[in-house]
Amino acid sequence: MSLFNFWKKEDDLFDENITIEETRFVVLDTETTGLDYENDRILCIGALVLQNGVISVQNSFEVYIEQDHYDKSTAQIHGILKAFVIQRPTEREALEQFLAFLGDSIIIAHHTIFDVTMINKALERNGLPELTNKRLDTAILYKKTLIKSHLFERKDHYTLDDLADKFDISKKDRHTALGDAYITAIAFLKIVKKLKEKKHINLNSLFK
Repeated sequence: MSLFNFWKKEDDLFDENITIEETRFVVLDTETTGLDYENDRILCIGALVLQNGVISVQNSFEVYIEQDHYDKSTAQIHGILKAFVIQRPTEREALEQFLAFLGDSIIIAHHTIFDVTMINKALERNGLPELTNKRLDTAILYKKTLIKSHLFERKDHYTLDDLADKFDISKKDRHTALGDAYITAIAFLKIVKKLKEKKHINLNSLFK
């Protein structure tokens, strides 16, 4: 093996024989009291398992977290009110439940950095180690499907609504954590399909 090939192999995160289909992904979304990483809190985490091209709705995760922080302006968007009558675990309990569900799966989210940072801040508050899972962002992956042409204006940021409209995905449960996770999962499957139409792709190429 040449030195060049040795380093080329080292650049790959996963064994080339592992397919995208057989990989266990967890598609997640968080609903929060706002966008401030330090002061805002997670209201709800929703997540779905995606494997073998199937979104496993029956194997979903949804937890509403007990909290004192409340922002009425954001509550209008996601509909989660402080007086919402539902059994809610503490933040630490909710995080432990989520970590058990997540395992070592690859995380998929739309604008992943926000959800992962909010979860990591919550983990830090509770004396738990931050997430080390590999992660993919459908906002970034979607750009790989676009034609590079001066005739086509590309946006800097594509929202989940943009992807739902592009791929004709129902937005009935938009702005609920589990609903947004489901839209993101469908969008991911559509993106992978489009990428495969353009060229051969594998699990490693999604991260490049």
